[in-house]
Amino acid sequence: MAKRLDKLEQNFLDTIKENNLINKGDVIVVGVSGGPDSITLLTCLNKYKDYLGIKLICAHINHLIRKDSTEDEQFVENVCEKMGIKCYVKRAEVEKIAKEQKKGTEEVGRKIRYDFFNEVAEKENANKIAIAHNMNDNAETMLLNIVRGSGLTGLEGIQAQEYGKYIRPLINCTREDIEEYCTKNNLQPRIDSTNKENIYRRNIIRNKILPEIKELNPNIVQSLSNLSKIVKVQNMHIKNEVENIYNKIATETPNTNGEKNNSESSLQKTKSKVDNESLGKIELDLPAFQKLDLSVQQNLILYTISKALGSARNIEKVNVDDIIKMCKRNVGNKYIYPNKNLKILIENKKIIFIPLP
Repeated sequence: MAKRLDKLEQNFLDTIKENNLINKGDVIVVGVSGGPDSITLLTCLNKYKDYLGIKLICAHINHLIRKDSTEDEQFVENVCEKMGIKCYVKRAEVEKIAKEQKKGTEEVGRKIRYDFFNEVAEKENANKIAIAHNMNDNAETMLLNIVRGSGLTGLEGIQAQEYGKYIRPLINCTREDIEEYCTKNNLQPRIDSTNKENIYRRNIIRNKILPEIKELNPNIVQSLSNLSKIVKVQNMHIKNEVENIYNKIATETPNTNGEKNNSESSLQKTKSKVDNESLGKIELDLPAFQKLDLSVQQNLILYTISKALGSARNIEKVNVDDIIKMCKRNVGNKYIYPNKNLKILIENKKIIFIPLP
């Protein structure tokens, strides 16, 4: 290794070490769009692959949104060819699929990406998937979650590692550091012109709101990064307490068909695969639940939904409040659908969570 490492490379290696992101022998799928973040990630992983003792595979999704998207695809393939890295490419008409499914383009694009990354990982027997999120992405995500009205979980933002599989070695690097690294190393990444279009919520945060906040606090990106780490530690404590209570008052019923809920995305399946069996329904003891503090009740509901569906993503505070109100009334034959994948009802002094096909 060099006597004096580049600042970004040192940050990259420190993040890997501090969070135990990579072990010798890991096979890693790297999600590469061709932009500055992912090209920097691929470059660093490739430069230190022998030192880290890893094997790399590249996965690129062409969303077919921009006219020059095929040029991005070719660029990534050329970079991988020079590095001697196997590259998988998939084309998907994300906007068309989003319209057909009546969902947001960002949401659909994210699902397609993660599905593809997991598909490549399974094919190559890879045990890690590297994503090029950086510190600015984390700040933007936290602000988006605040705007949506999320709780403490939303303030965790984007963590360096999730579920032992998704790793983000650049999460402690700023976008400015990454752009400087690309310039110094003549990487010439592709630039996504849609990043400047304020038609997506994230772009509004990135291009309008964050610059305004920086007028008040120039270090806001770092400040939010520090907050996300603090909240993560606090949430781990809460989760452990809630898990102990759940184990005392919950009854799980395995799904009789032995299959995962069809509503789960591949990412959700990864989240919930720690369970040996898919749950048909979960019952919480209502009298015991009613004795809990409000904060514990709120977190227990979210935890139970995560157990039932694999994730509590898109469950909002109003949904949790409605469930608690129903429990307070303790009226039978009442039910709530917090989303299309879950039914919750009160019956025989039980709160019943039923995943829907």
